[in-house]
Amino acid sequence: MKKRAMLATAMGAVVAIGLAGCGGGTTTGGGSSGSGAAPAANAAIGKIFNPSDKKGGTLKFANSGDWDSIDPGDTYYGYSWDFIRLYTKALVTFKNGPAKESLEIAGDLAEGPGVASDDNKTWTYKLKPNQKYEDGTVITSKDVKYAVLRSYDKEIFPNGPEYFKALLNFPEGYQGAYKSKDVDPTSAIETPDDNTVVFHLKAPLGDFDQFAQLPQTAPVPAAKDTGAAYKDHVISSGPYMFEKVEVGKGFSLVRNPNWDPATDPNRKALPDRIEVSTGVASEDIDNRLISGDLHVDVVGTGVGPATLGRVVGDPTLKARTDNPSIARLWYTSVNPQVAPLDNIDCRIAVQYATDKVAYQTAVGGELSGGDVATTVIPPLVPGYEKFDLYPAGADNRGDVAKAKEHLAKCGKPDGFATNVAYRAERPKEKAVAEALQQSLARVGIQVNAKPLAQKDYFSGTAGRPPYARQEGLGLVVNGWQTDWNDPFAFLSQITDSRVIKETGGSSNISVRIPEVDQMLDQMVASPDEAQREKLATDIDKRIMQEAVILPGTYAKALVVRGKGLTNVYINEQYGMYDYTALGLE
Repeated sequence: MKKRAMLATAMGAVVAIGLAGCGGGTTTGGGSSGSGAAPAANAAIGKIFNPSDKKGGTLKFANSGDWDSIDPGDTYYGYSWDFIRLYTKALVTFKNGPAKESLEIAGDLAEGPGVASDDNKTWTYKLKPNQKYEDGTVITSKDVKYAVLRSYDKEIFPNGPEYFKALLNFPEGYQGAYKSKDVDPTSAIETPDDNTVVFHLKAPLGDFDQFAQLPQTAPVPAAKDTGAAYKDHVISSGPYMFEKVEVGKGFSLVRNPNWDPATDPNRKALPDRIEVSTGVASEDIDNRLISGDLHVDVVGTGVGPATLGRVVGDPTLKARTDNPSIARLWYTSVNPQVAPLDNIDCRIAVQYATDKVAYQTAVGGELSGGDVATTVIPPLVPGYEKFDLYPAGADNRGDVAKAKEHLAKCGKPDGFATNVAYRAERPKEKAVAEALQQSLARVGIQVNAKPLAQKDYFSGTAGRPPYARQEGLGLVVNGWQTDWNDPFAFLSQITDSRVIKETGGSSNISVRIPEVDQMLDQMVASPDEAQREKLATDIDKRIMQEAVILPGTYAKALVVRGKGLTNVYINEQYGMYDYTALGLE
């Protein structure tokens, strides 16, 4: 999620992974009145903290950067996929509930999960009747079809995933709803009536529901679509609609008067109003959460370095925290298109020279940053296997001698200079860049830090190959969370070279290995779960052999519950609070 996650019967089951400290779907504190619950650390992991059905109030979120986009066809940050369910409905969604319940698929626009036929190559969804947009217009299957077709155009919508483009049986040369207006796309999607949408796949797929839950299936009325400008006024299909959108400042949501709770058991819609501020300094967000002036840090990656010690050291504040493990890797892309990192030994030198403890400390230490990583796949994702091709020494501080050995092999015995990019609004990423500067300097590698905006980090700057080459971005601080808990879902968008576009951005910044592309195709085609996991492990090892990803940590987050929140729990799909459930006392 932020950031990530083709075609096989093996995708028939999403593995339900329990987070650390998870129990059953129980509740704790507060009762049904929402009158208040005694704070306790991890009280929202595996259970609901302060349950309530009380409606009213203004729920306040803040973001240290800006959204990639609020357009459902053009967004890929994990927090955005969690939040977007407040103003859109996809065909299906993940259930509203703690622990493993939040990993189960339920109908959303559709009456229920899809019905497969034609040996799992055709998937049919029946829409619930009389669902409406904010203007009272009835939502039809044609709106879902149009939404998927428009998202095909990656020049206009560079941020979203490319699953449908790869999965669906589009006509040869099809370019999306705008550029192929006269091309009949029914070989990929058809709508035999206003309440039925049928997807036709290139090859069998055992669980298309995992793709049908993506925001790209949220309906878009063609008559109201304004292309790239649609993000200025997304037409709501969910319980809230946009009141105001101010670029660079934030937006506000109010109730959608045409949303019918009878057709939507997945959302409580308790607050009357939702306010989101963007571009707020990370430390200010932490301070406002602690003081009660703010309810949620929407990014969900936890308190920053400046606040961590204060929170951990104060029992009262620590009692307001949750510390989930997440199916996410914090890492740095090592770009083989930027000299001298086009030489594998120079890349290996970076691997050996990195002080892994400093990296871990930069992202928040063991508590808030996670465990030191040596692989691409984190332990919560099927296919993980523990291995370490570049041991950082007994103390995890790096192997300077081995780094110098490989610098000599790549013809740079005295080191070299390169740039490291990071998201300017994220203090942890700045700290990672500084840690890399210090540890790599020990072997003569001089690193210049380049802060870039979060909003278009993948679509316009660090993730766009011409920009990265021009600016000499040899290292790019990164992070990736699985789109759902499956090895293909974790790997495909960050390791498949075919998602890289010269004319647009990509989540894959550094992996250009044809053998990996072939193994991903084999994974997709295999009906055997064990074989799929073995392929995932092999992909992990092959990437690490090329040293194009520098693993940092297997993520954890220390998040602070805002004062007065009700119905608080970690949604395991997103690794953060379930934003559709939250209410206020």
